[in-house]
Amino acid sequence: MQVDYAIIGAGPTGLGAARRLTELGQHNFVVLEKNAHPGGLAASFKDAQGYTWDIGGHVVFSHYEYFDRLLDELLGADQLRHERRAYIRVRGAWVPYPFQNNIRHLPRGARWECVRGLLPGRRPAGPPKNFQEWIHCVFGEGIGNVFLWPYNFKVWATPPALMSASWVGERVSPADLEGVLRNIILERDEVGWGPNNGFTFPAFGGTGEIFRRMAAPLAERIRYNEAVARIDAAGKTLTTASGETIAYGALLNTAPLDLLMTNQLLSPPDAAMEAAQRLKHNGVHVAGVGVGARPRFAGRRDRRCWMYFAEDDCPFYRVTNFHNYAPANVPREPVGPKRAAFLCETSFSEHKPEDRATLMERTIAGLGNVGLLPGSARRKIESRFEMSVDYGYPVPCLERDQALRAIQPWLESVQIFSRGRFGGWKYEVGNMDHSVMQGVEWAERMIQATQEKTYTWT
Repeated sequence: MQVDYAIIGAGPTGLGAARRLTELGQHNFVVLEKNAHPGGLAASFKDAQGYTWDIGGHVVFSHYEYFDRLLDELLGADQLRHERRAYIRVRGAWVPYPFQNNIRHLPRGARWECVRGLLPGRRPAGPPKNFQEWIHCVFGEGIGNVFLWPYNFKVWATPPALMSASWVGERVSPADLEGVLRNIILERDEVGWGPNNGFTFPAFGGTGEIFRRMAAPLAERIRYNEAVARIDAAGKTLTTASGETIAYGALLNTAPLDLLMTNQLLSPPDAAMEAAQRLKHNGVHVAGVGVGARPRFAGRRDRRCWMYFAEDDCPFYRVTNFHNYAPANVPREPVGPKRAAFLCETSFSEHKPEDRATLMERTIAGLGNVGLLPGSARRKIESRFEMSVDYGYPVPCLERDQALRAIQPWLESVQIFSRGRFGGWKYEVGNMDHSVMQGVEWAERMIQATQEKTYTWT
C-alpha cells in the first residue's frame, strides 16, 4: 500500500489532520489506530449499569474559530453550555477556584499563612530555576505550602523542583497582595479567571461523542485495531503489527514521542534517541463511582463542576461531578432520588507509586473523607468503573525543551511530524482544541505550505 500521508492515531490530532486533508481535497491517506475506537484520551465509555465515563475530566473550550465551527457542525443542538463552578478542598474548607484569589474561605491560621508569604520581602527576587521556585516567587511560601506545592506533586506525580516553569502561561492565575487582601476584607469571591470559565459538553455520549462523529465520515480511511510496529524513516515505510508494509510521503505521529523514538523507529540518531529518554510523563488511574443518590453541598443541590484535592485524606487530585455535565451521563431516572457520577483521577509515577489494585476502595473511602459520599450514600453505589492510562500528562520537566530541540528537527528532516498531546509533548498546547488544531495546521502545512501556529519546539 502506498499513500501520500500516513497518520498514526485516531485521537483529536489525527482526526483533525484527516478531516482537514479531506477538506483540502487530499484523499490519499490512511489513519492507523491501535484501539477499536476513535478519540484516544478523549474517548468515552458506557458501563453495564448505564453510566457514561470519560478518561478524565475533559471540558470543551476553544481558542480557535475553526474549532468552534467544527463543534457546532458536529454537535449542533446536542451540546450543553456550563458556567465553571470549581473548588479546592484544603484544611477542611471548600475554596472557590482559583485558590489564590479566594483564600478568604480558609481557616484563619491558613489565611494568614498565605497572606504572610505575599508580604514585601518574603518572596525571592531572583529568576526561578524550576516550577517550585516559580511558585515561591509568584505566590509566596504560604500559598505554596497550603496548596500549590502538594497539589502539583499530586497531579503531576513529579516533584515541582524537577519541573520547568516555561509551560505555565494561562494555566495558573497570578496573585497579588492587594487583590488578595481586597477579597478577604470585602468578603468577595473572584472566580471568573481563565479560558475555561465557560465550557460546553455533549448532551450524550461523553466527550467521545465528538470524535465518534468526527471519525464517521472518515471511516474508509481509518483502520482500527492496527498498531504500528516499525518505521523505516530512510525508506519512508512503516510496518503494522499485522505485518503489512505501507509506503508514505509524509508521516504524522500522534502517539507518545518517546515510544516513537525508542521503540518504533529503525536506527534514529543516538542524540535524538537519548533526548527522548529524558522526556517524562505520569500515568492516571480513572475511577468512576456511580451512586443511586446525589449528595448536597451547603444544604442545597450541588452544582459544582469539579474539585481539586491537595491533601492525603484521599488518593485523587480531582473529582468531576460528571452528573452535572449532562443528564445522559447517568442512567435514566425512574423514580426517587437523582443519581450521581463521581469521576475521580489519581496520578502515578516512579516518584509517586500507587497500588492500583486497591485504588477503587481507597477512592470510595476518600470520597467519604471529603464529604462527597457520606455513609448513607455509600450503601447506594451502583457502578464502579476503572481505567488506567500509563500516559496521562506529558510532564514539562527541566529537560523537556532541550530534548524537543534535539528530536523534532531530525524528525522533520525525514518527513516525520510528531504532534498532539504526547506526540508534541507540550502540555501547554495539549487541550482538546489545541490538539485538534495541531492536526489541522499540519494538514494545511502539507497542502498549502502555511506555517503552523499552535505547535513549536523552539
